[in-house]
Amino acid sequence: MRLEDEIKQVKGFSSEKQKAMVNILFTSGWVNDRFREFMRPFDLTQQQYNVLRILRGSEGECLSTSCIRERMIDRMSDASRIVERLCKKGLVCRTQSPKDRRLVEVRISEDGLELLKRIDAKQMEMEADFSQLTESDLIQLNTLLDKLRG
Repeated sequence: MRLEDEIKQVKGFSSEKQKAMVNILFTSGWVNDRFREFMRPFDLTQQQYNVLRILRGSEGECLSTSCIRERMIDRMSDASRIVERLCKKGLVCRTQSPKDRRLVEVRISEDGLELLKRIDAKQMEMEADFSQLTESDLIQLNTLLDKLRG
């Protein structure tokens, strides 16, 4: 559906750049809403899921909370608080660094890995939202978004 129809805008945009910016913001909200619904049965937020994926990608290596924050999609998130919540759920383990007692090292637990496997198995359901785009469309979309960020 056209952006103008979605937001019920009668008057046109002042430029294609303005329309593109509003379109990206609107679409981001749409994707976030759908993702939130997808994550609800797993009792995870988008930020918690992001942290679990970062830790899984570290292949068993411990990461500091500052390293996790640098790799997060939303870098304004409070990584320490997110790690605390994941720790209470038993999805990550925290330990003090033996090299620097001020640092906390985090790694994903077996329960965290198992939860990600269950989410991965249902990933196709979420990806269905992108089914109207061809592989070529998706490559072009990714290229354009990368180009926009410079």
